[in-house]
Amino acid sequence: MTQPLVLIIDDDESLRRVMELSLLGAGYSVATAENGRQGIELFEKLGPDIVITDVQMPELSGYEVLEHIKQNSPATLVVVVTAFGSIDKAVKAMKMGAYDYITKPFSRDVLRLVLKKALEYRSRQTVDGQIRPTIGNDSPVIGQHPQIKKLLEMTARVADTDATVLLTGESGTGKEVFAQEIHRRSRRNQAPFVAVNCAAIPAELLESELFGHVKGAFTGAIRDHEGKFQQARGGTIFLDEIGEMPLPLQPKLLRVLQEKQVEPVGGTTQNVAVRVVAATNRDLEQALREQTFREDLYYRLAVVTLDLPSLRERQEDIPLFVQFFLEKFGVPDVTLSNEVLNLLTAYPWPGNIRELANAIERMTILRTDDRLTIEDLPAKILQNRTEVPGTTINLPHEGYSLRELEKQAVIDALQKNNWNQSRAAAFLRIPRHTLLYRMEKYDIPRKKPGSDQTS
Repeated sequence: MTQPLVLIIDDDESLRRVMELSLLGAGYSVATAENGRQGIELFEKLGPDIVITDVQMPELSGYEVLEHIKQNSPATLVVVVTAFGSIDKAVKAMKMGAYDYITKPFSRDVLRLVLKKALEYRSRQTVDGQIRPTIGNDSPVIGQHPQIKKLLEMTARVADTDATVLLTGESGTGKEVFAQEIHRRSRRNQAPFVAVNCAAIPAELLESELFGHVKGAFTGAIRDHEGKFQQARGGTIFLDEIGEMPLPLQPKLLRVLQEKQVEPVGGTTQNVAVRVVAATNRDLEQALREQTFREDLYYRLAVVTLDLPSLRERQEDIPLFVQFFLEKFGVPDVTLSNEVLNLLTAYPWPGNIRELANAIERMTILRTDDRLTIEDLPAKILQNRTEVPGTTINLPHEGYSLRELEKQAVIDALQKNNWNQSRAAAFLRIPRHTLLYRMEKYDIPRKKPGSDQTS
């Protein structure tokens, strides 16, 4: 089997040499360049599988290298190297088409893991030597986590069909953003996208809001009212919190899905050509068992199900969201200390992306400087800090195996968090993929011993 060829472009000779030796030891073929111009020359000559490039370099920057590669070989994966406090540079690079980024300083294990994931991604993109169409860089979905990339690939495949899609996941994970992405990629994207929060509308008004009513249908109906389905005709209707829909109304929604017709309150049936995307943070299968949700409606909605991960399961995406929200709130030049970024990444975010957005907005409003420090953090994030013991580790005189110490730390973290890998990673202050790498390295089982549960 041909060894994958990795081209390393970095003006730091010592770092370049360390990366080269690490990748050679992992079985890669490696070529190196000391600046961007030399890197482009080697890229054109060798045609590497993956390029690792620093951002800040003399002659040509990493951005220029990335732009050249993507124009001439879109299938080549590019990993950018940035300083830890330069997340904005990583965000810019990924908007330009970079596959991933690594922040300095990084370990050999992190480097190898990123390259391994990149090759796995590349193999999924290739069929019979032909490169599959890739997701465009203009997607409103933020994230480089493998599960997000997989969800975007599924979104691209399902978008231009009429299949109903059910989005599941905790509150605040971005289900409406994915619904908008489905609409944006569909042939219906010139027609309306209409969002309805089924939990926010009183049960007695929901039928009229969805399907409309005619004048005189009930007290207060002083004129005809067009429902959300009619407003979305030709486009997409997003039914958020579908699990909260009252049971008596569910057969009427089922009829819409089956027959593409709505019946306004007090009126006659009307044809509607509309794509339905629904979302819930409830366990609908449990609702089926409790008989609070119709089984036939569930299976009609869940033709395609996309399960969105929580923010704590994709910690490596948190810096991207931080920069996005800084730009959204009009303060793109505000920076964060390393300690602040570490604490934001380690916090479990029970409210997910929505909670992170609120925290960043609060911090930017109350800040006293253009550099955010721990004094700007909300109290609950500061309270999440794990106290580092000063003298709790007693090493024996005869010495101790660092390998065993690290292995035991991983096991202890998993046990403390009931084998939940996301919480264990947060406890250890490392990304989840790094924890999974350590578990694989030390043959630690993914499931809790003696249990069938998974994280």
